[in-house]
Amino acid sequence: MILTITMNPSVDISYQLDNLSINHVNRTNKLNKTAGGKGLNVTRVLNQLNEQVVASGLKGGKLGEFLEQSLNDHNIANHFFEIQGNTRNCIAILHEGNQTEILEGGPTISTEEIESFNEHFEELVSKSDVAVISGSLPKGVEPNFYSSLIKTCDKHSVPAILDCSNKALTEVLRGQYKPLLIKPNIDEIAELLGEQINEDIDSLKQSVSNPIFKNIEWVVVSLGSNGVFAKHKDKYYKVDIPKIKVVNPVGSGDSMIAGFASALINKATNEEILKKANTLGMLNAQETVTGYINLKNYDDLYNKIKIIEV
Repeated sequence: MILTITMNPSVDISYQLDNLSINHVNRTNKLNKTAGGKGLNVTRVLNQLNEQVVASGLKGGKLGEFLEQSLNDHNIANHFFEIQGNTRNCIAILHEGNQTEILEGGPTISTEEIESFNEHFEELVSKSDVAVISGSLPKGVEPNFYSSLIKTCDKHSVPAILDCSNKALTEVLRGQYKPLLIKPNIDEIAELLGEQINEDIDSLKQSVSNPIFKNIEWVVVSLGSNGVFAKHKDKYYKVDIPKIKVVNPVGSGDSMIAGFASALINKATNEEILKKANTLGMLNAQETVTGYINLKNYDDLYNKIKIIEV
């Protein structure tokens, strides 16, 4: 079983407008509401792959009920921890080829809720084969919180895949317990190391070999349309992807994470892991719906990916 964790989920609302008129009333019948958050994007893709997946995290209020019902409607197993605060809304306004976002900060989590969630998490992770931890932390949760979750994963010998940034990632890198895989983009790598990173092979090798990444088995660096650079133990890989028509890139990184989790749990080779993850990322980018893939195009893209050990 793959466990996904989304600590600060949302109800994602998208409005499509032909034109956005500032200081005027804007009306539309084109709207969509989905259970949002990076971990839930991962969950939906894993569900489409027919993997056994359980979604967890925090939920509260009527919006939390909507989130849970949305997953139930798609037959996605979920065991969220109930909090006193309300799950947040995140609004995207699609207009004139642009996307304007309004993101609520979300609820503040109490110390008692954090402690209770830790017990909830341990119960779930003890039954899991892989844990995927994604996204930002809500207010009230310390930046080192993910370190404690990874410690629990280590206690139960469950590999953890971590997809986060900023202080939450920094705290994990400083901590004793490490995830199996992280997936920063090149800008996040540069921020972590405090230096400009070039995309040539030697610079990338040097960057992912920095002592800050010690004991992390997979360091995967997203390079956008230029593919991926990855380090697995003492091996380095450059992944070149074909050019595609991008419809909506949002959620492509989450789809990649789903690919890593699926391939790892099925004991794929390094090449198969990298190809599956990148294929799913591209499939998501070709769709309008975030966290959705059309598997009819899977083999075509998979076979066009080139991987070179460097």
